[in-house]
Amino acid sequence: MDKESNAFLKKYLNNASPTGFESSGQQIWLDYMKAYSDQYFTDTYGTAVAVINPQSKYKVVIEAHADEIAWFVNYITDDGYIYVRRNGGSDHQIAPSMRVNIHTKKGIVRGVFGWPAIHVRTAGKEQTPTLKNIFIDCGCSSKDEVLKLGVHVGSVITFNDDFITLNKTLYTGRALDNRMGGFMIAQVARKLKENQKKLPFGLYVVNAVQEEIGLRGAQMIAHRIKPNLAIVTDVCHDTASPMYDKKVSGDQKCGKGPVLTYGPAVHNNVLDMLISVAEKKKIPFQRAAATRSTGTDTDAFAYSNEGVPSALISLPLKYMHTTVETVHKTDVENVTNLMYAFLLQLKSGHDFSYLK
Repeated sequence: MDKESNAFLKKYLNNASPTGFESSGQQIWLDYMKAYSDQYFTDTYGTAVAVINPQSKYKVVIEAHADEIAWFVNYITDDGYIYVRRNGGSDHQIAPSMRVNIHTKKGIVRGVFGWPAIHVRTAGKEQTPTLKNIFIDCGCSSKDEVLKLGVHVGSVITFNDDFITLNKTLYTGRALDNRMGGFMIAQVARKLKENQKKLPFGLYVVNAVQEEIGLRGAQMIAHRIKPNLAIVTDVCHDTASPMYDKKVSGDQKCGKGPVLTYGPAVHNNVLDMLISVAEKKKIPFQRAAATRSTGTDTDAFAYSNEGVPSALISLPLKYMHTTVETVHKTDVENVTNLMYAFLLQLKSGHDFSYLK
């Protein structure tokens, strides 16, 4: 990875973009994308779209989501402790001893998820973290002190953890789900520009908001763009790491390539084309099966308008919805390469319909 891409990745991943509050991260993404697209637009809730060949009638979407899980201030006690509720799928069990940023109009307020010492807990009945007993201490001794800092019910909270690498081969950090997707689709646009590739269709590079609470941003933007095709990228579980049951969760591993998903929302003709491209370009890939839905923005695009042929390319990820989400560098490269190669061979006006 060159210096420009690496700098963008670190800045983008270290920035906080909780669901419903994605604007700062979206601006970072747009600032990077302006050099590699013809125009851009946003919607009222903050989904950002960079467009190549906006004049074309045949529209292709490559998409990721920008938001990360977070917390909301839910209750402030008289003695200044803060109780929380989830914003997305936040995990109460990892919260104790974590450092947090409470986002206020006055700026960031630092805090910590406190927790009693082990020898106190084990002296009686062991307690486990729940939404009822985890709490944040921001150094105040009263509710009034907390309020004077600018913290109030509804203030959004993110963990304070930065991006790192492990053993020179793995990226680790908070919110790789799914800002790593935003990075990969941006790299596709950059490759097209730098390699001077001209596409025969309009390419809409979509970084959607509010996926973590029900695919909301994708639902809104799909109706606005009305694409002819959508390729979505998100993350999936690395089930080779401890405590997974492969009989239930499938068999996917970091470092073995993108994961291509089968399921009702995934259009088989699009999936077959992706597989053909991967095999021709010798890009390693893995397979997964979904049930009723993929649980990703693929579903939102597939079932929008009158139906949009859609497929999902997943990035294997360890430790989802923690502060140490981890992916393999080669998988990031191969997801990018697969999307790029797919776009280069796609013809404008291609009809993916099952029955003709």
